[in-house]
Amino acid sequence: MEQGSGVRDQESGKARVVFHPALCCVVAAMMACCALPAPAHEKSMPMPDWAVNAAKTATPDDAKNAPAVILLDEYLITVDAQNHAVERERYAVRILTPQGRDYAHCTAYYDTDEKLHYFHAWTLGADGKQFQAKDEDFADQGLAESEVLQSTARLRTLNPPGADPGAVVACETETELRPYMDEETWAFQAPVPVVSEALELALPPGGHFADSWRGYPAIKPEETTDSHLRWEIHDMPALDLENVRSAPAWGALAARMSVMWGDMAVHGTAAQWRELGLWQAALEEHRADPTPEIAAKAKELTAGVPDFYAKLERITDYIQKNVRYFVIETGVGGWQAHWAADIYRNGYGDCKDKTTLLIAMLDAVGIRAYYLHVDTRRGVIDPDAPSLMGNHMITAIEIPAGVNDPRLVARVKMAQDPEGKTSPEDNESKDLLIFDPTDEWTPVGLIRSELQGAYGNISDGENSQVLRMPVLPPAAGGITRVGKFTLGVDGGISGEIDESRVGDAAERERAEIKYSDAHEIHDAMEQSLSGDLPELDFKGYEFSSVGDLEKPLGLTVKLAAANYAHPAGPLLLLRPRIVGSHVHAVPDVMAGRKRSYPIVLGAPGTWRDSFEIALPAGYTVDDAPEPVKMDVGFASYQSSVTARDGVLHYESEYVVRDVQIPAADAADFRRLELAILKNEKSSVVLKKQTIADSGQGPGK
Repeated sequence: MEQGSGVRDQESGKARVVFHPALCCVVAAMMACCALPAPAHEKSMPMPDWAVNAAKTATPDDAKNAPAVILLDEYLITVDAQNHAVERERYAVRILTPQGRDYAHCTAYYDTDEKLHYFHAWTLGADGKQFQAKDEDFADQGLAESEVLQSTARLRTLNPPGADPGAVVACETETELRPYMDEETWAFQAPVPVVSEALELALPPGGHFADSWRGYPAIKPEETTDSHLRWEIHDMPALDLENVRSAPAWGALAARMSVMWGDMAVHGTAAQWRELGLWQAALEEHRADPTPEIAAKAKELTAGVPDFYAKLERITDYIQKNVRYFVIETGVGGWQAHWAADIYRNGYGDCKDKTTLLIAMLDAVGIRAYYLHVDTRRGVIDPDAPSLMGNHMITAIEIPAGVNDPRLVARVKMAQDPEGKTSPEDNESKDLLIFDPTDEWTPVGLIRSELQGAYGNISDGENSQVLRMPVLPPAAGGITRVGKFTLGVDGGISGEIDESRVGDAAERERAEIKYSDAHEIHDAMEQSLSGDLPELDFKGYEFSSVGDLEKPLGLTVKLAAANYAHPAGPLLLLRPRIVGSHVHAVPDVMAGRKRSYPIVLGAPGTWRDSFEIALPAGYTVDDAPEPVKMDVGFASYQSSVTARDGVLHYESEYVVRDVQIPAADAADFRRLELAILKNEKSSVVLKKQTIADSGQGPGK
């Protein structure tokens, strides 16, 4: 459920792309489906004055190295007495380089209840010639996601005529917004500079509004006429993350404002989150009511099971394995779940459907659960900027008092009084377990890294509020790798590696197993190992506990490699860390440049490696790397190399305690990464023992 309204694509920021609710949970590709009549284009319309005036805007000096510059981007939202809204956008962009053409492909979504009234476009060439876009310059396609999504939503995209460097492309659209929505998001930052932009809100007599801002100081609107408001922003710098590695999602950093009208227009952060939760609750009212068939199935699954965790595991496992991920959306279906009875009978549904059926089945056995609206791009939902931004629905499950099962790791406390109107001692909290029923590979009790530390809006009536999801402890994720090898006199090495994966490491590998065949897995594994062992002879692999989420995912790999150790006269040099690396590729930080954005670490976890290498007869360790031990708070690393009884032992442990760190910690991150990199590249020097070395020469 791509739940989120807005006026620019938060990931690309290119041209005019509206956030749309009909992209559900995990999406991959777009294909035509469910065609709707496309609006006709008027012929022979000269370039309007607003576009001509925008084209006269000079390119700012700080934009001359950009691929394009947005000269104008203005919205007018007109709301009627029934709180239904129409949105008009005027957009003009100057193309500065061939790559800048991407920003001239204006785009508009429309649907059964989101009508596109018109879409006009013009180009003013660098030579002063004018072109008007004709029907053949527009393309329409459906938002159907291959085999997992059927949707009536459609996308109209412009391929503008004369879109060459120096040209200005201007687009104007008017869209009838969804009648059940009283919010729109103004995403006023882009990957290229913006010279001038504005949002106007025309309310009916007596209408009221509320706004929330993210990443930009709040601006007080100018009231041009009665109930007509205008916000203006000039010279907005670009947010360009194209060459920035390990950064948060674009939408987690871009500045935006959400404006609400009608019933959603309440003031105060906590009050706004509560209103959004109440809106969600009203939308899903009674849809999660358990039918007799659902109740019977839930009781059958939990029959004879006395403890809370076992009940959860039985029901969540059933949802994960028996309710296929499939989306059918028409209009409000992008936001509203189907009835639990239909989901159960059909055996398929999207993220909000799976949550609905899970809530119903848990309710049937006396366990209460709630809708939790989240975004899989950590940081997109900002606790200080209430809005319907978000692309996913998961479940928050109430844990009864006294239940302290250590397997229930993804726990969080939720205040019963989020506005703090009662005294702290009276403000009791609920103990909640966060669970994603759409995630087929993560067992109940854990959540994958994309959700850890992110925020969501829990729908719990008057107690609805924004909620931070937990960051799991390092013990909940990672890989334990044990390798046993034999080194030959010729430098060749052979042996096997046993891996045990938990948490995110197991979830990602299980997903790869499901969506790849044996040949693809073999080739990918061989390619990965070849990076460490160039003359690899990959002898095969075997997984264990693939379908049992309660157990670590096991993997055994058998391999050999010629010339692994390199001769240097009487010496052999080898790298004791035979495979794998813990180094993060963050070039700007490693080069010592100033970091402006947080550094995404990935998943918290513990990675342990233990390699034993049986040395050739007569060889001893002449030199070995010094032990390493470093702790920078958010992560730690230690490694050692020892030798005993003709066997070389390499041990390392890498612990990550957070999902991302602030830019201020970049120096510590660099220090840790350099230490890991140096250690992983270090070599052991082996020397063949001679008679003189052993002290057994003549006369002895």
